[in-house]
Amino acid sequence: MRVVGGALRGRLLEMAGKDAIRPTSDRAREAIFNMLVSLELPEDATVLDLFAGSGALGIEALSRGAAHSTLVDSDIAACRTIATNLTALGISDRATVVRSDVGRYLAAHGDPVALAFADPPYRFDGWNDLLSTVNANVLVCESNREIEPSSNDGWQTHRVRRYGTPVITVLVRPDGSGPRPAGR
Repeated sequence: MRVVGGALRGRLLEMAGKDAIRPTSDRAREAIFNMLVSLELPEDATVLDLFAGSGALGIEALSRGAAHSTLVDSDIAACRTIATNLTALGISDRATVVRSDVGRYLAAHGDPVALAFADPPYRFDGWNDLLSTVNANVLVCESNREIEPSSNDGWQTHRVRRYGTPVITVLVRPDGSGPRPAGR
């Protein structure tokens, strides 16, 4: 797997537990970041990468100009791999790796971010809780189905795209009540 755009384009990423992690394909990551350009992201944004796995989404955001990425995963091998990738790419100073259950992390850390990614295992059934607790302007969800927010969550569907089995759902806060990237 490699970084597909930005300053680190073409650089290779390590993978942890290749059997346990389902990385976002290069094609899907490229499409995700093309969709985010219309939302003026990730330039200067604070980013939260939930269920980070190899860290590919958070690292891609940093490569494309994000100010800082927090990468959260409960698996120790994944966290070690993310740290290795950040060090190898020379961007450790712009990222924080957190080993935690995502639900516990969100309950304890409500700091707003401009952009969040959520790429849990397909069997994940906690979408309602996640959507009600993540504090972001834009949330990119990857699942095997479209993620439909409830009217109580404050999210609106911006775009939905299918890339084989994975379905990418981009949600936005229509009232603009979430945080904005620095300098905007």
